[in-house]
Amino acid sequence: MADRPPAQEITDVAVLRLLAHPLRRKIEECLRDGPVNSATLARALGESTGATSYHLRQLAKHGLVEEVPELSKGRERWWRAVPGDRRFPPYSRQTPEVREALSEMMRHNFAELVELFSRFAADREALGDWADAFLFSRATLRLTLDESKEFFEEYIALIYRYSRPKEETPPGARPMHVRLLGIPEADTSTPTAGSEE
Repeated sequence: MADRPPAQEITDVAVLRLLAHPLRRKIEECLRDGPVNSATLARALGESTGATSYHLRQLAKHGLVEEVPELSKGRERWWRAVPGDRRFPPYSRQTPEVREALSEMMRHNFAELVELFSRFAADREALGDWADAFLFSRATLRLTLDESKEFFEEYIALIYRYSRPKEETPPGARPMHVRLLGIPEADTSTPTAGSEE
């Protein structure tokens, strides 16, 4: 079980735009598997080492990745992800710039989700027993605003309960991409101005 870092609310628009950048998102994903250098990352992503080096420095500037000095040799620099429970301000406290950056990030998130499922569906026959590990659930819960916050915190706690460093991963374990999406409906029980009972 991974240690749960304190929640960190990101309000800096520059950091949000950084996180929305498609290549930087791929870099961050690669770093979840452990430290890499820019050349290894460039080969994995089909990019130039100059591009990956630049983006790693930008991510490091905002504390999202850090150098691994014990692996670095000469001019070769190694990087690792900085773990964090990164959160975004609630809609009611977002500036127009933050809303725009988060909307861009969400568009990329949904595109990645569709791509992830498409790859899984195309590869499912070759997955053997792992084809049965696809998790899917649909539910409609009737929650108060406070309960929706509690539900989210319990979900985050569950994620950390099953998170572990790569070196502690047991044989036979595979990465599972887990996403949570909860969308509140409009309140249709209260008549709005101009509506008829």
